[in-house]
Amino acid sequence: MKKIVLGIIAICVCINFSIAQQTIGAADVKTVDGKTVNTSKFANDGKPMIISFWATWCKPCKKELDAISENYAQWQKETGVKLIAVSIDDSRSAGKVGTDAKSHGWDYEVYVDENQDFKRAMNVNNVPHTFIVDGKGNIVWQHNSYAEGDEEHLFEVLKKVAKGEKVSD
Repeated sequence: MKKIVLGIIAICVCINFSIAQQTIGAADVKTVDGKTVNTSKFANDGKPMIISFWATWCKPCKKELDAISENYAQWQKETGVKLIAVSIDDSRSAGKVGTDAKSHGWDYEVYVDENQDFKRAMNVNNVPHTFIVDGKGNIVWQHNSYAEGDEEHLFEVLKKVAKGEKVSD
């Protein structure tokens, strides 16, 4: 009997964990101007979003965001996507985030997760970590790390999401 009860509890925990990982976690982050925003407010009028976790000290992060930036206007036109770049820099280096984003010419919404609450809510271990969220707020795809050309696969997945197609990776 104990084994059955423990088995049922384990299944319930797994189901709850998988459900919790399907939507955007809620945490307070700051704009580069220092205003607090709760991530539960992230939305794009029913269109997909990319949430990219990065840091000012992370070269692959910047390469990925630069590569996306080169095609971002086209991606927006074709899919309506909005990219949200979330820096995990701590309070000592958070002041560099806005300057860094501006110097790269990124036309993204940029936030700072100084306490890394959003990072934990999204189960991010390493940066870069990129998520695609559908128009309903569900996480439908994610990728950790960056290699040149990954942005092409990201765009292919994004086009499927924008059309409402299922995504498999």
